[in-house]
Amino acid sequence: MISTSTFGSPVGHINLTADGETIVELTMAKTPGPTSGKAKVLKEAEKQLTEYFKGKRKEFTFSFEARGTSFQQSVWNEIARIPFGEVLSYADIAREIGKPKASRAVGGAVGSNPIPLLIGCHRVLGASGKITGYSGGEGIPTKRWLLKLEQIETKD
Repeated sequence: MISTSTFGSPVGHINLTADGETIVELTMAKTPGPTSGKAKVLKEAEKQLTEYFKGKRKEFTFSFEARGTSFQQSVWNEIARIPFGEVLSYADIAREIGKPKASRAVGGAVGSNPIPLLIGCHRVLGASGKITGYSGGEGIPTKRWLLKLEQIETKD
């Protein structure tokens, strides 16, 4: 059963979708999304994400799952291993998944992450330490805000 909820945050409205008791989609938007269903995980996700935005949480303990191709899954699994406050480059991830020439494909997978924040794609930077893009919320300003929250310095 699909359930949805929405709540305000410092990076816009967080719109959540749960399949059963697992979060499968998270978007950051200017406007609130629909609300339907009664999955308990939605309230727990809101609570933990609010704690994250206040700097009081570094990991999420509720159930979430990113659904995609096997290549996307390999990229997202690598991103999920990046701890709060640390970064990797697209090239680092390409090497880690055994495809060292696939930096651009890695970028595509990063950009299609269906659960940003939960799988911290904001922690992926260009090889020089620069922000090269972000598909969540307002784009690069949202990524800058998230990196600042985690006290990660970038190059301009």
